[in-house]
Amino acid sequence: MLDLDPCAASQRIGVIDLGSNSLRLVVFERLGSALFPLFNEKVMCGLGRGIASTGRLNPEGVTLALVNLRRFVAFARAIAVDHLAVLATAAVRDASDGPTFAAEVERQCRVQVKIVDGAEEARLSAAGVLAGIPDADGIVADLGGGSVELVSVGPSAVGAITREVGGGISLPLGPLRLAELADGTKGVAEIVERTLAGASVLRAAAGKKLYLVGGAARAIARLHMDHTQYPLHIIHRYTLPRREAEGFLDIIGRQSRKSLERITTISRKRLDVVPLAALVLRKLITLAGPQSVVFSALGLREGYAYGLISAEDRVSDPMIAGYIAVGRRQSRFRLDGDRLQQWTAPLFPDLPELAQVRHRAASWLSDLAWSEHPDYRAKQAFIRSLTLPFAGSTHADRVFVATALHARYGGPADDPVKQPTRQLLDERATREARTLGLALRLAYTLCAGTMELLSELKLGRSGETLTLNVRSDSSLFVGETVQRRLDAVARSLGLAAAIRHCDRDEP
Repeated sequence: MLDLDPCAASQRIGVIDLGSNSLRLVVFERLGSALFPLFNEKVMCGLGRGIASTGRLNPEGVTLALVNLRRFVAFARAIAVDHLAVLATAAVRDASDGPTFAAEVERQCRVQVKIVDGAEEARLSAAGVLAGIPDADGIVADLGGGSVELVSVGPSAVGAITREVGGGISLPLGPLRLAELADGTKGVAEIVERTLAGASVLRAAAGKKLYLVGGAARAIARLHMDHTQYPLHIIHRYTLPRREAEGFLDIIGRQSRKSLERITTISRKRLDVVPLAALVLRKLITLAGPQSVVFSALGLREGYAYGLISAEDRVSDPMIAGYIAVGRRQSRFRLDGDRLQQWTAPLFPDLPELAQVRHRAASWLSDLAWSEHPDYRAKQAFIRSLTLPFAGSTHADRVFVATALHARYGGPADDPVKQPTRQLLDERATREARTLGLALRLAYTLCAGTMELLSELKLGRSGETLTLNVRSDSSLFVGETVQRRLDAVARSLGLAAAIRHCDRDEP
């Protein structure tokens, strides 16, 4: 659970996503340049059901949507959101009575409705993906109930550090719409293939990645996680090789409603569209030829919300923004994770950039479990850091940080709590994470959270010995606990340990 300090400066952004199949309210708590979901609720209204044959919104869906929109708007106002947006997508923009419905929403709820065109929907979805996967390179496919939006993402001509969103298109290939257009799988497949044939944007995914957004895509990711007994049920950045994705989508596309009803992790209304969604995605993969498929939990709503953060307030790495925000709020002290990372850096020479980011993240989160019972701190630090809603973290990043914090709180190397996720991090990185955690444990022993004291100490490696340089006239940094925890760090590196006493002016 993320504990937010209500007294700290923050901003609440509410986004109501009025889609073809679902209606959803998400309220984000903005902490600096990081966004955390404070509230998230959806209702399966099916506004777009029947639109292909009638050209109008589903009357039952309209009634259900209006009731829940009034509730969502009232709730957003009750919790004092600073900004509330209602974004209507394919169903409302395509239906002949869409503008009338939007006007009725505005009348009843006293809030403006923005009808988003297809190109803008694609851009917002891509912006959401880039907010959570800043190095995304390939194609974003946002599969909604009424349409699929396709847009390229990747490095700009300026250089790989700058990311850009290409021109997006919207195609009428949502599962709700397809269910009305053809009988049987073969007929649907022909429509999908014919419609996608002219989508030249798909070429941008060849040999790169296909990023999947939308409720149906998330449902398919959950199904695959259950099928493979994947140990971490976090959809964001869940990745499948192309061939594995194709094989699984073939299986799902052939499933009947009756066979899918045995699955309890997905709502019954969502299950209705899953087989057709699988068929669309299978054709997308075939035509795009990506190297792998990546599921994104962030899309249109997050793309809109992140767009409200000014350029000067943004950071290049959303992963670090999240860790810093949580670390500062959870710590007892004036935590400086960057100083902690710099202090442990001599143990890890020549770290690649990815490893440096992971070390920085663990350092900022290193006071996470101070309020837990001592016997449970290691376990709770591992579980909480593994599952916190950090947008930029890969699954391997999460396991690295969790492993480091487990060691920082004295957890044993063979603790069963870590066993299920061992497969997500290679052995070298696992050893590195444990060494970092033991070094952070030593740092807190030496400074008791007063980061300024670390400037009086220095870790170093000399041949086969790990040295801790302390001032000769100080009694703060000696004792049995210090020696024991220094020894633990040294053993993790295969070194001996020594405390070196120096005069004040020695290096």
